[in-house]
Amino acid sequence: MGLKTYNPFTPSRRQMAVQDFAELTRNRPEKSLTVGKRSTGGRNNQGRITTRFRGGGVKRTLRKIDFRRDKDGIPAKVAQIEYDPNRSARIALLNYADGEKRYILCPVKLQVGDTVISGDKAEIKPGNCLKLGDIPEGVEVHAIEMTPGKGAALIRTAGGVAELRAREGDYVQVKLSSGEIRKLHINCRATIGQVGNLEHMNIVLGKAGKKRYQGKRPHNRGVVMNPIDHPMGGGEGRSSGGGHPRSPWGQLAKGFKTRKKSKSMKFIVERRKK
Repeated sequence: MGLKTYNPFTPSRRQMAVQDFAELTRNRPEKSLTVGKRSTGGRNNQGRITTRFRGGGVKRTLRKIDFRRDKDGIPAKVAQIEYDPNRSARIALLNYADGEKRYILCPVKLQVGDTVISGDKAEIKPGNCLKLGDIPEGVEVHAIEMTPGKGAALIRTAGGVAELRAREGDYVQVKLSSGEIRKLHINCRATIGQVGNLEHMNIVLGKAGKKRYQGKRPHNRGVVMNPIDHPMGGGEGRSSGGGHPRSPWGQLAKGFKTRKKSKSMKFIVERRKK
């Protein structure tokens, strides 16, 4: 796993850094675990734009990832390490002993030929999946459930890792990569290890066209618009109109809490570091 750079024969090539994909062992995905994916272009079911600056991009095939890891006690062998265009992490193709195939997120140090298993009797090694109540304190985990049996919702991006802290009755304190410490039920599942593809953070796109490949269109600043298009538009020269930064619909952007209160807020022991 490493980065590939280019000779600077154009201004964009001078800064570009992409991954060399040396760790991949297969180019084509498992056909039985794929499904078609349609691009929305930021539009809802009525055809109205609900998310601005989206559209275009290359076509992608959606891989079905096993976030539940509910095949307890059945060992699986890692057959392939593959690329997934829908996420920053790599994925591993598992061949279970009963003949079934599934994809999981590929953690660090997991290689082709390794054996992984999920369940209460699984060892503490990368790729194995256990309940939080069965994992010792201080172990690094990823792909953590927030609701037992619903599937992994936390720590799924490349390089993501969380650490188990203290235990309190039916709950375990987990420190997330953001610095937030949250209480999760002991029956929630988690996978041992850190999510792989650590070099993803060092990628440099180099040119605007690479952003368009991802389906992201140019983002126009509000201060360069006309007053009819944005509250911060207009004025002679570079002016924000004398008001605080805000969205086109008046939502304040700085110094105003936008996080909605939910039932899960009571499980936050310590907020994320700013």
